[in-house]
Amino acid sequence: MDFSAWKNIEFAYPVFFWLLLLIPVMIYWRIARRKKAQGVMKVSSVAGLKGLPVSWKVRFRPLLLALRILAYAALVTALARPQTSNTSENIDSEGIDIVMAIDISGSMLAEDLQPNRMEAAKKVAMDFVDKRISDRIGLVVFSGESFTQCPITTDHAVLKNQIMQVKSGMLQDGTAIGMGLATSVDRLRNSHAKSKVIILLTDGVNNTGLVDPLTALEIAKAFKIRVYTIGVGTQGKAPFPMPMADGSVQMVMQDVQIDEPLMKKISKETGGKYFRATNTTDLKNIYAEIDQLEKTKVEITSYKRYAEHFFPLAMLALACILLEVVLRYSLFRSLP
Repeated sequence: MDFSAWKNIEFAYPVFFWLLLLIPVMIYWRIARRKKAQGVMKVSSVAGLKGLPVSWKVRFRPLLLALRILAYAALVTALARPQTSNTSENIDSEGIDIVMAIDISGSMLAEDLQPNRMEAAKKVAMDFVDKRISDRIGLVVFSGESFTQCPITTDHAVLKNQIMQVKSGMLQDGTAIGMGLATSVDRLRNSHAKSKVIILLTDGVNNTGLVDPLTALEIAKAFKIRVYTIGVGTQGKAPFPMPMADGSVQMVMQDVQIDEPLMKKISKETGGKYFRATNTTDLKNIYAEIDQLEKTKVEITSYKRYAEHFFPLAMLALACILLEVVLRYSLFRSLP
C-alpha cells in the first residue's frame, strides 16, 4: 500500500463520515449490555476480594470492542471512496513567431527612462516574453551593425538569459535601423507560423548600415511580416552619461532625435503600429498593448484520472472482523 498517495487524498462521498457518530453509541450500548449481563451477589464486605488477581481475559476484554470499532471506522472510510486524482493537459496552440529588435547604441544609456533606456527595454522585453507562453520568440540587437542574439525559440529561459546579457558596446556604434529590420526579417523568412511579427525599438535616426530602412521595409512586406515600431526617449533633451578625461562620468543633456516619420511608415505599411515611449511606464504599457493586439489561439484539453484507494480499508475492516470473531470464539469464548 502506497501511503504517499494519501497526501493528496479526496473523498467522493464524504457524507458517509456522518456514520462515525454512531461509534459513541456502539460503545455505550456495549457497556450497558455488559452490565446487564453481569450477575449480582450481595456480600457484607469486599475486603477479602481485594487481593485476588485479575484474569488477563478481563484485562484484554476491551480488545474485542476496539477491533469492532476499528473495522467499522475502516468500512465507513472505504464507503466514502478515498481517491487521488492525476490531471493532465493537452495544449494545442497556433503560436506566433516574434522577433524583438532592440537598439543597443550608446544613446540607449540615456537616463530619461529608469535606470536607463537599455535596462528598461530589457526588463520590459523579459516581462513580455513571460506572457507569450506558446510563441516562438527571437532577439536581434543592432547599433552600427546588427546581430542575432537569439534565434526564434520556445525555450524562453534561454531567450531571457540572452536578453540579460545585452549591453551597449557589443557592436560598432551608430544606428542602423535598416540593418536591424533586415536581420529580423531574415530570422522570420522561413517561418511557417500563421502570424509573423517584429517589434523594433530604437531611440535615434538611421545614420549607418548596409541596408536602407525602406529597402528592409519592402522585404518585410514581401514576407508578410507585421512590424510594430517603438521610439524611446523623452521630448526635448535627455540626461546622458558622458565619460570625462579624468575617468569620472558627468551627466550631459543631449537632444532626443527619433525618426518618427520613418517609424510610422514602416509600421503602417506592414499592418503594425507606431508607439512613442517617453518614460518607463509608457514602455510597459506599449508592450502590454502589443501583447493584447497579438493574441495566440490556445486550446487546452484537461484530463482528470482518479485512482481508488478503498480496497486497503475494506481489507483492514475484514481483517479486524475476522480477528474479533476468532478471539471471541476461542480465547474469549466464555465471555459474553
